[in-house]
Amino acid sequence: MSLHHFLILSAILFTIGIVGIFLNRRNMIIILMSIELLLLAVNINFVAFSHYLGDISGQILTFFVMTVAAAEAAIGLAILVAFFRNRSTIDVEEIDSLKG
Repeated sequence: MSLHHFLILSAILFTIGIVGIFLNRRNMIIILMSIELLLLAVNINFVAFSHYLGDISGQILTFFVMTVAAAEAAIGLAILVAFFRNRSTIDVEEIDSLKG
């Protein structure tokens, strides 16, 4: 497989992530999953270019991005669980009710 195939796959995943964020304004879990898809697309680009150029730095950077993505998912889900316990909904439009 060539670099072109990986870039097309990454562009498709990135597009699905953007569409998931903009078309779904209600469910916070789907928005978090869409953000993870965006990060996955970036990681595929890093690894593909790293392999194509013969440099390992892109693969190392991918591990840092995966670490940040895992932390983002854990914190996002923790906030979501706390919000669900207080409001009994995960509707994005209800989150503005947390304003002081």
